[in-house]
Amino acid sequence: MTCVGDAAFCDKVDLFDNIRDGYVSIRIPAIAAGIKGTLLAFAVGRTKVSDWSASRILLRRSSDGGVTWTPAQVVAEVEGSVVDNPVPIVDQARRCVHLLYQTDYKRCYYTCTVDEGQSFAPPKDITATFEQFRSEYDWTVIAPGPGHGLCLSNGRLIVPIWMSDGGGKAHRPSVVSVIYSDDGGADWRRGSIAVYNTEATPNPSETVAYELPDGRVALNFRHESRDYRRGLTISADGIDGWSPAELIPDLYEPICCAGLLNLASIGSEHVLVFSNPAGDPDVVVTERLNQPRTNLTIRLSSDGGFTWPIARLLEPGQTGYSDLAATPDGTIYCLYECGTASDKMAHPAIIRIAKFNLAWVKQQSS
Repeated sequence: MTCVGDAAFCDKVDLFDNIRDGYVSIRIPAIAAGIKGTLLAFAVGRTKVSDWSASRILLRRSSDGGVTWTPAQVVAEVEGSVVDNPVPIVDQARRCVHLLYQTDYKRCYYTCTVDEGQSFAPPKDITATFEQFRSEYDWTVIAPGPGHGLCLSNGRLIVPIWMSDGGGKAHRPSVVSVIYSDDGGADWRRGSIAVYNTEATPNPSETVAYELPDGRVALNFRHESRDYRRGLTISADGIDGWSPAELIPDLYEPICCAGLLNLASIGSEHVLVFSNPAGDPDVVVTERLNQPRTNLTIRLSSDGGFTWPIARLLEPGQTGYSDLAATPDGTIYCLYECGTASDKMAHPAIIRIAKFNLAWVKQQSS
């Protein structure tokens, strides 16, 4: 194990493998560092290369900083159904890790673990929270996250969500909002719609949330603008009064899920860490909307996520979704999709985990 200090380091381990683990596709990484520092690495095992295939949520755990890992355990499964979008939330005050997920893009469930992921409470159906949107937005598809959710300094739990009213299995047109709990996950309520489907931010969807030093909450979101830049909106309380959405010039967006973490969550300085496929902004793709998901890059911001002057390539070549966590010793963990299992863009061969420190990101940053 590499010790954290002034010396830069970056180590990588393959955690999930389609062939080895017996799935056609393993996707949608989410990671959390539990109350005692146990790493909880979630992924989704799918029976087809499709968001709509029968699937189950998997978990591997490490209690030694990512040196060794338990075999994959099944956390959630409904025979023949989509079970996807794991969203863990570390809650230090309540000494637990919350977990939300969706089934068939129609229902949302909540559970939690108090023993570092060894077991989980019976799942509770919280779809009624999404039904609160009906009068304003008559959704046909719902999904939390993916990636980790947020526990604010005041104890409020926040999970970014997206919804589509396109009918059937359509993921667009879509909007972004949040659901939240002020009682440790017992009761969940809806926030206001934060980002609508507009010409500037068409079809906003997968979103990451973070807390700013003054207690405000920011959403960094995916959308399908041909400007190919991540979107940003801010709220005073994380549930209402969202600022007009704006684009972040420094954050190239190939239209993909991203990871974002405020290191203040581990008692460090307010440095934001971001991960996504940086691709090549100079390559113009005309035959399809999505740009290539390549060159997973780690970026740093010290001004609340408005500028990202420091960048370091983590994984060259084909990459995809990612999520971030950190432990109090300053080690940062990025769980991400990489490699190719077929000629389909959203068919990674492996979910890999990298652990590194800020010194590594800052060293020879590009």
